[in-house]
Parts: sequence; C-alpha cells; structure tokens
Amino acid sequence: MPLLANSPTSPTPSYSSKIDEDGQWDGGSFVPRDFSEAKWKLEGQPWTSTYHTLTKLREFGLDPESERAKKTVELVRHNCRWDHDGQPYWDGEVEECINGQTVATGAYFGVDISSIVERLLGDRMEDGGWNCERERGSVRSSFDSTISVLEGLLEYERVTGGTQESIAARKSGEEYLLKRKLFRRLSNGAVVDEKYLLFDEPGRWNYDILRALDYFRKQSLLTGEAPDSRLQEAIDHVRFKRQDDGKWLFDREHKGREWFTMNEGVGRPSSWMTLRALRVLKWWGEKHV
Repeated sequence: MPLLANSPTSPTPSYSSKIDEDGQWDGGSFVPRDFSEAKWKLEGQPWTSTYHTLTKLREFGLDPESERAKKTVELVRHNCRWDHDGQPYWDGEVEECINGQTVATGAYFGVDISSIVERLLGDRMEDGGWNCERERGSVRSSFDSTISVLEGLLEYERVTGGTQESIAARKSGEEYLLKRKLFRRLSNGAVVDEKYLLFDEPGRWNYDILRALDYFRKQSLLTGEAPDSRLQEAIDHVRFKRQDDGKWLFDREHKGREWFTMNEGVGRPSSWMTLRALRVLKWWGEKHV
C-alpha cells in the first residue's frame, strides 16, 4: 500500500579546483569562513565546507591511496579546526551526527579515528540510538542522528574490523531503526515524519528510508547477514514510488551554498535515485528490476 501519494545530471566534481592551499574547502571545517548566522538564515545551511566536501569525496569513491587524498588528509590534520571549540579535525567534536560522518570519512581515508568511536559509544542513548540534541537535553534517539552514526560505525568496521563494543553499538542502533520499520513510531505505529518517505541526494544529515535501506544493504554485504524481514514495508514503498518509465523521482532538495547540483530538480526523474533504488531492490532479491 502507498505511504504517500506522491542520470546523474551534474558534471564530474572538480573539488581539486576548489580546495584551499591549506587543504580546507571554503575556509572552514563545518561552516565556510565567511559565513554568518545572518547568511545562514537567508540562504540556508552551506554545504561547501571541508566536512561536507570530504563526505562527498568518500561517497563518490575517491581512491584513499591516491597521492592527492593522502596529502589532503595531512593538510586537514594540520590546519583544520572545528568551529565548536577549535578541536583538531580528526579528533572530532561533540555532535553525534558530525562525529558519525567524520568516523566514516576518517576510516575510509585511513585515519585513526578510534577516539571519536569511543566518544560515540559513550553518547549512545538508552533506546539504542543517538541524538545530536542530547547535550541540549534530549533523552530519545533520532532517526537522522542514528543513521549518521551507523554509517560511521559500519565504515569503521569495514576498514578495521571494529571492536566488540563498536559492533554491539552498531547492532543496537540498527535495532532502534528496525523496531520502528525505519519510519514508524514505536508507540502507535504512526509515520514519524512524512519527509522520511521522500528521497533525495545528497541527503547530508537528513534521514529517509532509501538511505536507511542502502545502509542495511551495505551492512548485509559486509557481515553476510540476511536482510531483516522488518524492512519489508520500506521496500514496498520504494517499489511503489517507481514511475511508469522505470525511474524514480528526486523528491526534495536542501537549499544552501553548494559546489554543484546532482539532480535536475524536484519532481523530475533522477538517475541517482534510480541507481540507489535499483541497487536496494536487487539486494532484496527482486529478479526483474
């Protein structure tokens, strides 16, 4: 049943032409150097800083053994400091979403980020997940924070083998999502947020069920575990959203400064959405995708 009635189009990323001499992008770790709170309110969150760019380079598959990647990692190590309190970049900061993706990127590029992993293990909430609002009093996990941390722990595990503690934390975060079938409230089964049923790329810190399914696909391929049956309703929604021409649409965008766009516009067919959806359905066992 439907839950909502509702080709990569960008040029090859030219991040090398955007990088600063000190190895940063746009002069900052999470926020560009020249960005102000007033600009944020006017333009939206910027996506051109070092953190966001390194995340995309990882997702695009930049060879971590390449000379350029290794040089950038070292430049970031020596020159980049977090906006929060001036912490060295590869030491992480305090927010779970940021630390989760920093773990993923650091592990991918061969950085020892075990100290950030340890912090994330201590930040896990009683219900099994994470919430970047924890320091501001939140006592419940969020879908957005949990998926960001899970992606980091899984990449850490892929590269290093993980630890007994990190694997247990990963499994508890997965269970948090699975108990809720990726998008439903545990209390009454209602949809937590209808935006979770809309697909976008790049998702950045935002959660949606296609991102979660892609995570579980990667987890299954790494661990050899069979797909969990509690993913079925989310899979059905992915199948429902396929258009008559076999493609999937780009559902929503996140405004703000960026190096380039990856889709042709909201409501239009998207090669990125189609690739990701087909990949998930093939993993699930669809024979004709």
